[in-house]
Amino acid sequence: MKIAITACSGRLGSATLKALCAQMDAVDVIGVARSPEKIGIPGIDKRAAAYESPDDLAEALAGVDTAIMISAPTETGSDRVRLHANVTDAAMRAGVRKLIFTSVIGDAAEPGTLFYPSQKVLRDSESGVRESGLEWIIARNGLYLDLDLIQIRLAEETGVYRNNGGDGKCGYISIAELGFALAQLARNDACNGRVVNLTGGSLSQTELVSMANEVFGINVAYEAVTPQQTMDKFAAKPAFVARGEEVIKMLAGCFECMESGKFDVPSHFSQAAGRAARSTRQMMEDILAAQA
Repeated sequence: MKIAITACSGRLGSATLKALCAQMDAVDVIGVARSPEKIGIPGIDKRAAAYESPDDLAEALAGVDTAIMISAPTETGSDRVRLHANVTDAAMRAGVRKLIFTSVIGDAAEPGTLFYPSQKVLRDSESGVRESGLEWIIARNGLYLDLDLIQIRLAEETGVYRNNGGDGKCGYISIAELGFALAQLARNDACNGRVVNLTGGSLSQTELVSMANEVFGINVAYEAVTPQQTMDKFAAKPAFVARGEEVIKMLAGCFECMESGKFDVPSHFSQAAGRAARSTRQMMEDILAAQA
């Protein structure tokens, strides 16, 4: 059985490729990317195709049993629905049996938040996958623990980590754990036809920062601020400015959803992965060890 991952040269795609290669023969793993030379996993079949090119995608997915579609980044805007539809249509044309789409957690109460425009794109794309006639799984990711830890550790410069998450809780997950769960979903059919939340335990921002202090040996306090103050913080950082205003609003919207409990959802990780998710502390320790 051949398994392909589209848009696989990024963080989640690479982690999933790595997990697949640990679970099956690498020659049966296919990495599809706009620039396949950027795929850093050896021994797999690397194929070129971008989400803007349906014919190239159909060719790249030829002979594939199961495809994992990594959702397009927010920077591509509302056009992401069309890009995701291109992958779904290509999978149908290529004779793919099962399609897994990576989405984001939520409790369906996001309308009215800064996060909703991004969430609506994902939910509309999910509908396209479910209505494709293919076997499908919607894998809704928790927030990436790795990325928030970067910001918490950078906050050691000032001693304070600020966002508008307040006392709300959210299910976090490491990118490596997500990759493992996605690989398991691709290789097994137990969760076919389901929407699964891939998260670890839920934590508040205060709890997350306190644990990061212990694991990484830093001294950072958490301070809740307004959504506008969070956007102003990101707007002062060139790396976020380069990604655009939509991304800055989306990030503040994530914390807005967190504060109101919209990201505190049940986890289906154990059903998807065949084992419980590693604890948040264990995931932090894994991230620290990988950086050593």
